[in-house]
Amino acid sequence: MSESAAEDRGKAGSGRWFDWAGLGADLRAAGPDAGIALVVTGAIFVWLYVRVDNGTSATVQVMPMLADADRYWMYWLCQAFGWSGLLWAWITIVFSLLRTGPRPRVRWLPAAGLEKLHRTTSLTTIALMFMHALMFFLEEVRGNEGGATWPGRLWDGFLKVFVPGGYVTGTGRLAILLGLLAFYLAIPLGLAYYLRQRTGSRMWRALHRFIIVVYVLSVWHTLLYGTNVWYDGTFRTLVWALQMPVAAMLLLRLLAPARPSERLRLRGPRRTSRPLPLTARLAGRVAAVATVAGLAAVVATGVDGGRTPDGASPGTWPERWVIWAGLLVLTLALVAVVHRLRPSAVAVRPGGSAPDRQERQDRQERQERQDRPERQGRQEREEPGRRVG
Repeated sequence: MSESAAEDRGKAGSGRWFDWAGLGADLRAAGPDAGIALVVTGAIFVWLYVRVDNGTSATVQVMPMLADADRYWMYWLCQAFGWSGLLWAWITIVFSLLRTGPRPRVRWLPAAGLEKLHRTTSLTTIALMFMHALMFFLEEVRGNEGGATWPGRLWDGFLKVFVPGGYVTGTGRLAILLGLLAFYLAIPLGLAYYLRQRTGSRMWRALHRFIIVVYVLSVWHTLLYGTNVWYDGTFRTLVWALQMPVAAMLLLRLLAPARPSERLRLRGPRRTSRPLPLTARLAGRVAAVATVAGLAAVVATGVDGGRTPDGASPGTWPERWVIWAGLLVLTLALVAVVHRLRPSAVAVRPGGSAPDRQERQDRQERQERQDRPERQGRQEREEPGRRVG
């Protein structure tokens, strides 16, 4: 979802911090996408409801008290929004990796179209995540029938569902924490695009790369807490299998990024040594290879260390302090990116914002690749005339 440096500088000069017009346009464009998501959510809800009603639901095996589908319909709607939210998160990540990595050279899949689809599906994903949490909150409020007053019910439900670390019992101690971190990280990282007129295109792209963390947390939350995939089985293995295309596309995107500046080079444009970027990018490629291999092993064996209906199930891992420590590391990384790429850290031209030399270089290289076929065709047309002359 890159914008030209000139456009970014022009918008930055307008004094506006947030691109409300762009967000409004994308929200309107996300209407059909959101409509499809609601239809899919409804279909999932019906499927879950029928399985509960006829006694084949995996959730009822885990929690028999939920066998009354009519009474606990908000819980099933919560699950339906969760599954559609995970599906849309998968879709938007695929669009992003197609845009920033190697992709099929077909006219019906232009870069601008992929950018727009990525933005609209990202907004739909955030909305689905919110609805997933909201329905869980409403079910918690409804189910709190121990004589608590309404203010007490609302506060208890809010604490459990919307406050990270507020849910303190069972698997939810870890799973709901992961889901909330994914939701709260998705909002700033997903909306960073609409701040690019102030931050510059380089900073928002650097921040937006961390969105893969949101997806990983979402999948982790699902595999840990989704009662439909509570036990090892075909459906749980299918969820793992769907991660293989994402991991493979991420590896391709790291090996052959669309932007020349992100390629694995020993030296920078000015022939300067680049040990830190080189190490980070090499580590990313190694991690992607290991992820693909690990996913292949899980899909092939059908075993991921999860629960089994008849045997002793392992305890949840890791402890919550590990998650908080990981969040601290992620926060420090985000702060470092903002500090390094903030406009004031770069020399500013008179009458303009911070120059983006690498962006201009990338744009020139892309333009040269686009013009090359035209130049070759012109030379081929002129060659016969030269030979005749």
